[in-house]
Amino acid sequence: MALEQNINEQLKQAMLAKDEKRLRGLRAIKAAIILAKTAEGAGGQVSAEDEIKMLQKLVKQRKDSLEIYLQQNRSDLAQKEQEEIEVIDAFLPKQLSEDELKEALTKIIAETGSVSPADMGKVMGAATRLLAGKADGKTISTMVKSLLAK
Repeated sequence: MALEQNINEQLKQAMLAKDEKRLRGLRAIKAAIILAKTAEGAGGQVSAEDEIKMLQKLVKQRKDSLEIYLQQNRSDLAQKEQEEIEVIDAFLPKQLSEDELKEALTKIIAETGSVSPADMGKVMGAATRLLAGKADGKTISTMVKSLLAK
C-alpha cells in the first residue's frame, strides 16, 4: 500500500507542477495498481513483491514499445516511452551492476552444483527467486548462458 500512497501524493504534486511527462508515468502506475487490486483473488491488496513485479512489467512493456518505435523512426513516440520508463524506474529497487550480477550468478551456480548449459533451469529458478527486482530476467538468462557455456 505504501507504493499506492506514494503514487497518489506524487500525482498531486505533478498536477500542481503541470509536469505532463511525470503525470503520464504516474498514471500508468496508478492504473496498474488499480488493476492488480481488483484482479480476481487479490482481495483488494497488492503485496510489495507484486508491486515490484508490476513495475518491472510496466518498464518491460515500455522498453519493447521503445524498441519498435525506434525501428520505425518514430522518435516522438520513442521519447514519450523513454520518459515513462524513467518515471517508473524511480520506484524500482536499484538494479545490480553487471559485475554484481555476475558475482551473484557465479555463487548461485556453485551452490546448485551446475556445470553445463543443461543445468540452466536449476540456476534460473534459484536466480529469479534471489534476484527478483534487482535484475531483469532477460539479462539474468543471457549471463547464465554465458557462464554455463564456459
